[in-house]
Amino acid sequence: MTTETLQQIATTALQNQGNAILQLQQYITPQFANTVQLINNTTGRLICTGIGKSAIIAQKIVATLNSTGTPAIYMHAADAIHGDLGMVQPTDTLLVISKSGDSPEIKTLVPLLKNFGNTVIGMVGNMQSYLATNSHYTINTTIAAEACPINLAPTTSTTAQMVMGDVLAICLMQLKGFTPTNFAKYHPGGALGRKLHLTVADMYPNNPKPQVPSTATLQQVITEITKQRMGATAVTNNGTLVGIITDGDIRRLLETTNTLTNITAANITQTNAKTIAPSAMATEALNLMQQLNIMQLVVTQHNQYLGMVHLHDIIKEGIV
Repeated sequence: MTTETLQQIATTALQNQGNAILQLQQYITPQFANTVQLINNTTGRLICTGIGKSAIIAQKIVATLNSTGTPAIYMHAADAIHGDLGMVQPTDTLLVISKSGDSPEIKTLVPLLKNFGNTVIGMVGNMQSYLATNSHYTINTTIAAEACPINLAPTTSTTAQMVMGDVLAICLMQLKGFTPTNFAKYHPGGALGRKLHLTVADMYPNNPKPQVPSTATLQQVITEITKQRMGATAVTNNGTLVGIITDGDIRRLLETTNTLTNITAANITQTNAKTIAPSAMATEALNLMQQLNIMQLVVTQHNQYLGMVHLHDIIKEGIV
């Protein structure tokens, strides 16, 4: 099989999946909106269950819902009828996922759940199936065909299920007024957690705190910048920020003057130093550095000099 043929097969598979996703729009009906409202009003959890590949999709939907503010748990349909039904509480709502809607496990499980008094939502790809006709609410995930060349392996059907799960989560986020702060609460770990939680105050106290008075000589300024290794020094007056001198300012001075006699910090201070509050997010500091094309920011509180945060601090934390 040639490279071109394989590329065409892959392109066709992607087109089939993409077209199937777009076709799902026709299933966003008033009943779908009512289903979203039902889940939002559930005082218990949304229990997602399925068999085979649909069970794997159920796990993914649970993960997405939990991370976006909707309490959810996973229950395998086969395990449910062998003891795991004990996890179902009276206030829970069930999302049962199946392409055919006629799997033996589904036919056994659904009436049990209804007998418990729980509301059953069927996410199903066959609207004439047992699941579709025996659920209180349905989410239609019918597709024309699988992307699989023999139309058997769950491919497009599971994509449709996963996309509808994502749509549910997005609608619920909007209903709940879910904010980036809420998201950070549920994602404290890893690079994502650092990006959402890390503040300037978490970084600058570990850095040197270069500073000189306005009366400092040029030699003292250069010594401070070199010693503290922040690429700059603050110019202060009794702790109050006056400005900043960077190593770039020193180089530009050397290019434009023939004599360095009697030059003090006051002569080369940038009085419009770019500052940031310790409570600011690290991502805000990064964005400001990128916008201004600078390497460090002066950290201040009520114009009192607290220290500096450097681009390298943010890189070290894995945010970039």
